[in-house]
Amino acid sequence: MNPEEARRIGTGIEYESGRTEPPDDFPHLQDIPGGRYVDPGFHALERDRLWRRTWLYAIHDDEVPAAGNFIRWDRAGDPLFFLRGTDNKVRCFYNTCRHRGAPVLMEPQGKVRRAFSCKYHGWTYDMEGHLVGVRDRRDFVGLDESCRSLIEVRCESLGGWYFINLDPEAGPLADSLGPTWDHLLEFRPEQLRLIDKEAFTLNCNVKVLLDAFLEVYHLNSIHRKTVDRFLDHRGSFITLWQGGHSRMVTPNRREGWTDPGVAGLPEIPGVDPIYATTNVSLNVYPNLVTPVSPAGMPFLCFWPVDLATMVIEVHWFAPTWGDGARPAIWETRLDNFRHILDEDLQFAEEIQKSVESSGFRGMPLNYQERRIYHWHAELDRRIGQDRLAPDLRVPDVLQAHVDSWTTARGSVRPADRQPTV
Repeated sequence: MNPEEARRIGTGIEYESGRTEPPDDFPHLQDIPGGRYVDPGFHALERDRLWRRTWLYAIHDDEVPAAGNFIRWDRAGDPLFFLRGTDNKVRCFYNTCRHRGAPVLMEPQGKVRRAFSCKYHGWTYDMEGHLVGVRDRRDFVGLDESCRSLIEVRCESLGGWYFINLDPEAGPLADSLGPTWDHLLEFRPEQLRLIDKEAFTLNCNVKVLLDAFLEVYHLNSIHRKTVDRFLDHRGSFITLWQGGHSRMVTPNRREGWTDPGVAGLPEIPGVDPIYATTNVSLNVYPNLVTPVSPAGMPFLCFWPVDLATMVIEVHWFAPTWGDGARPAIWETRLDNFRHILDEDLQFAEEIQKSVESSGFRGMPLNYQERRIYHWHAELDRRIGQDRLAPDLRVPDVLQAHVDSWTTARGSVRPADRQPTV
């Protein structure tokens, strides 16, 4: 983090801690319509215009460590797999044979040797996805095998983190991530290890839970004996960025306090000291939330399954400790985090029942909750408000409070592009 930005955050925290009301120029936020959480038509638009056209975090380098290693992946809805080729490049393909659509890999993960075949009719592909063998080739007329490679999905990486985009016309990952790219680069992602990965299924709309991780307004209610003891939510400083991304920096309650849960763990060198005195949480739009830390960090990824079911994945990354087993302190740290996560998950399914009732008309958001409003306004931009019924729209009234940025190539920022039709 550059010194000017760190000073800006420090000034912002001081202002937030001392204010008695929202800034004079902060606008009234229209209620978020309740139908956005329960309407099947809205859900279909969201899946098509957001989840199928956005860069999404998928896997880490450690999950396909050597040539031939593969892992199946379907969080975005379509059956995909990642495979490290003989050239050491990690590619993502549709797990769909070019003959009659059968899956070409059946196991959740594993390793292939030089080539692999569809179990249905035996069409064979090499480790770069090229079709190299057709059973009973003599019976096909005019078959051009060079045009029947496995269909590749856009896949780009930041360090050891691999993202995919189902839209073949999408812009580069670095351009899409904007300021969050620079934040994540500061933590030397090429040196981090994947040390834990869990997934939890909940019976609620994905936004019901994601909303909770975009604010700290709830700390004094459900985290009273945990997070609220060491973070001061009233000093939280929020930055909204074009493209739907955002950052929330919440100061420690006590000056000089250090997290006992990371004592003795190796830390990423060269990270700005602000990360030791605050909790910096990034939302990489749409569904990645990460409280970054020099001693290791989780990626929390929120995935829709259907209108009222979701999965939250928790991926933990940390700087290496050298050879040998994971240090025992990590067991304590992960257990503590699971306890805090349980506090966040406890109301999700009951909230879903409430939002499905006639008693839920919409959400009036406050200044502290503006990241949620910003998230929804970006969703409308990507869907296109002309596709939405008037009673489902969220007017974008926060533009004066959103920081602009240029892409890695110095070109137009993604927020100014029209969605791909």
